Amino acid sequence: MKKFLVLALLCLQGVAVQARDNPAALTLASAVAAATAGDPWLAGSEFREQALADEAVAAASLPDPRLSLAAGNFPTDTWDINQEAMTQLSVGVSQMFPRGDSLALQRQQKEQLSTQEPLLRRDRSARIAAQVARLWLSVYRAQEAIHLIEQDRVLFEYLVDAARASYTSAMGHTRQQDLVRARLELTRLEDRLAALRLEQEAGQRQLAQWIGPAALQPLAQGMPPLETALSREALRVATASEQQAYTLLQQHPALAAMDRRIEATTTGVDLARQSYKPEWGINATYGYRDDDTFGEDRADLFSVGVTVDLPLFTGNRQDRQVGAAVARAEALKTERQLLVRRLVADLRAGVARLQRLDERSELYAGQLLPQMAQQAEAALSAYNNDDGDFAEAVRARIAELDAKIESLSLAVERGRAIADINYLLAGNASAADQEGEAQ
Repeated sequence: MKKFLVLALLCLQGVAVQARDNPAALTLASAVAAATAGDPWLAGSEFREQALADEAVAAASLPDPRLSLAAGNFPTDTWDINQEAMTQLSVGVSQMFPRGDSLALQRQQKEQLSTQEPLLRRDRSARIAAQVARLWLSVYRAQEAIHLIEQDRVLFEYLVDAARASYTSAMGHTRQQDLVRARLELTRLEDRLAALRLEQEAGQRQLAQWIGPAALQPLAQGMPPLETALSREALRVATASEQQAYTLLQQHPALAAMDRRIEATTTGVDLARQSYKPEWGINATYGYRDDDTFGEDRADLFSVGVTVDLPLFTGNRQDRQVGAAVARAEALKTERQLLVRRLVADLRAGVARLQRLDERSELYAGQLLPQMAQQAEAALSAYNNDDGDFAEAVRARIAELDAKIESLSLAVERGRAIADINYLLAGNASAADQEGEAQ
């Protein structure tokens, strides 16, 4: 009876591992593509770029001329336009000219700010790819762990049946505690399934933030072929020191966008220095005078003038404005230094982490999993031949299941590490893509 049940549960295990093809399964590539295509921030960035481009053109334009109309020197006793010689109706036009090179510098600053938007979009797309990959892999781990446990739950159900049959048989050697142990392990599997389903649903809800209802679809089976943008040897060499890692990260879009902001703030310093230069204006006025009281003609009047302000007292205004612009530029440079440190540290830590995960994955695939499978098979065979303990057979089966789930977790963590490293290498990947397109 025991031999028949053991053979039956081994057959059921083979049925449980059959392929689960689903043409509607959500792949990692499709999830990243959907998240990037539906990200509103990217659309907003394009609008900001267009706005800055329009503002650059507007900033380089002269101020609108001013038109003035006046009625001057009317006598208050009669309000007669021809009573007094100085009474006139005048129309004037004035035009102001901003200080120094203010217009050109304002346009340059806006253009520099607009050039950072494509870089920010590249950085955002790379961040989305890394974030969606991490969420997808979290859901994938829960889904595959559920499959592994459900696969072994069938085996434990038959182990419970086998233990019950052996316990009730007069010829059996199964003890009551063996039957209780089998039921206990089956209950523990149910608890692990409930926890994993909670983890899977939570991950799907987070993934839905990026791709909507598609996140609730089953995921494609099998780990996607994730690889770093550079070879492992190139990464190891490039991250041997902080300076080498910085050289690798120089083209990162986040750093490039920061450089554009620094250029814009440096232009802001030059723009603040223009406040030391005078602002000029010209005006022209034409005054009409009516004939005098005797009907004789009076000459009309024409005036032209120039206005200029005198920035003489600069201590509390111009000097302070330039000082603030310089301090703002220096503060942004310190932010860039902090960003460089963080990116370098993340890259070096990510490469080291990936190396250790590769070593552990190879250890599990090459030694631990085969040894666990042999141990479980030997323990089950010994129990089948009445030469082993039922508890040992159960422990061996649980240990094999734990090893499989741990191997799955290592594969997922390895995928997350690759996704994080590829984000840090976004500048190198983009440069390589652009070079390939140019060729």
